[in-house]
Amino acid sequence: MSSSQPDQPRRTCTRLLAGTALVLLFADLVTKTVAVQALHGRSVRTLGGLVYLTEARNSGAAFSFAEGATVLFTAVAAIVITVIVRTASRLRSAPWAVCLGLILGGAAGNLLDRLFRSPGPLRGAVVDWISLLDPYGRVWPIFNLADSGIVCGGILAVALALLGYEVDGSRHRAREQRDGPGRLDGTGRPGRDTAPGPPPAPASGPAPAPASGSASPASGSAPGPPPGAAASPSGAGGDQEPGREESGR
Repeated sequence: MSSSQPDQPRRTCTRLLAGTALVLLFADLVTKTVAVQALHGRSVRTLGGLVYLTEARNSGAAFSFAEGATVLFTAVAAIVITVIVRTASRLRSAPWAVCLGLILGGAAGNLLDRLFRSPGPLRGAVVDWISLLDPYGRVWPIFNLADSGIVCGGILAVALALLGYEVDGSRHRAREQRDGPGRLDGTGRPGRDTAPGPPPAPASGPAPAPASGSASPASGSAPGPPPGAAASPSGAGGDQEPGREESGR
């Protein structure tokens, strides 16, 4: 068996992450370039007014949130990209690869705008061009493909976390405890739904003494006559001493 086979899932997921991020980044850059050249100063109505193509500039976060904090969101985007790249070393889950790829591609697309667009580096305004139900973003904030990737990746991340899937491909056993008996919790001890074991065997030892009139030696009473011995006559004659019985004769 090749020594590289254990790393095959990690390599596959890393490629999936990078491919997802690159596809989204390329699509975001192309559509922003077209929007700047073709939509400057005008709006295009499509899908019967459901979607409007409108160029807008956003100095805040996704969906025009917190405009004016451009430098802050530039730093946040750089940190997010760094964390995702470091996480790729232990990535062994295809759904998490797609999720992180969407977030990585979206963060990189908006980060490039902040670095290279006017009014200057770290303060550049992001190009938005998709508006729903209104050409001016009064129904829903104007956004771009990078924003959509970040939001979709975040929703997918929450869903994976709730389902118990980990980045390394493992899954929480807490949900499995509720699926049926006989399962173990994370500490290796039987869970609450584990079927009870057999009752303990009775302790071995001598059988208890019968509850008849004879008393046990521990009570201090003299033991009774041995079996087969004749019973002594009742009355005073039975209590006479041997010497006195001979003198009477």
